[in-house]
Amino acid sequence: MQRIQISLLLLALLAACAPRSVSTPTLELNTPEVSTATPLAYVARVNGEGITANSYNANVRMFQEAQSQTGTLLATQDAQQVVIDNLVDRLLLAQAARQAGFVADDALLDGRLANITEQAGGAEAFAGWLATFGLTQAAYREELRLELEAAHQVAEISANVPTTAEQVWARQVLLPDQFSAERVLGQLESGTPFETVVINNDPRRQGTLGWFPRGYLLQIEVEAAAFALQPGQYSQVIETEIGFHLIEVLAHEADRPLSPQARQALQTQAVQAWLEQQRAGSAIEILLP
Repeated sequence: MQRIQISLLLLALLAACAPRSVSTPTLELNTPEVSTATPLAYVARVNGEGITANSYNANVRMFQEAQSQTGTLLATQDAQQVVIDNLVDRLLLAQAARQAGFVADDALLDGRLANITEQAGGAEAFAGWLATFGLTQAAYREELRLELEAAHQVAEISANVPTTAEQVWARQVLLPDQFSAERVLGQLESGTPFETVVINNDPRRQGTLGWFPRGYLLQIEVEAAAFALQPGQYSQVIETEIGFHLIEVLAHEADRPLSPQARQALQTQAVQAWLEQQRAGSAIEILLP
């Protein structure tokens, strides 16, 4: 499940589309809408609480507009799937925040809406931006309430991730084919220092992977090998989807402060794991045609 790895998209979506200076999007979005023949048409229910078709349609438009601004517009079906998945996740997070005692009350919403309206250039400009996405003031207020509650729960989960962890310091040689990797392994086994091999194959970066905890590297095979080695040891050839690796561990600490990037990665994983657990224990009904 890559919804959270997509960087908790909908938790930042309103900010990404926030109307600092309002203009009508130039992209024509050919998105088939879910029918809203009745005022409370739902596209999903999560633990008995509905996600409305109006919210879904608006978020599909906002998602596609945010994607178009980066030049990476997804296919309509992909956008629809990403949005419904994220709306379910958002509601699970918001529900947990409320159960824990946090509610985005009127005072908080009023303050945020006042700031957003000012950034938009005034009430008239903000109303025009809302109309672009088919939102009323009341509907946007509900979207903002859910975003704030979900963001609060994400912050609570993230805060529980420790600031230190077991880590290794390693470097690698990454080669495009197994023949080259086996040749380099032969050099190491013949006594060539790993440092020499690294300089010969990666003179600019010198193969650095830096310090990292478990669960940080994208290539899990490389990470597993690194934690299995002692300082000063090198690995056999490790094949991954990006090539063939040889790694050397330079140091290993049982409890080392995490870098900001590493802690953020572990926090994202913690939110991902929390959502997977919540989804498994929740009643989720998708009503899209």
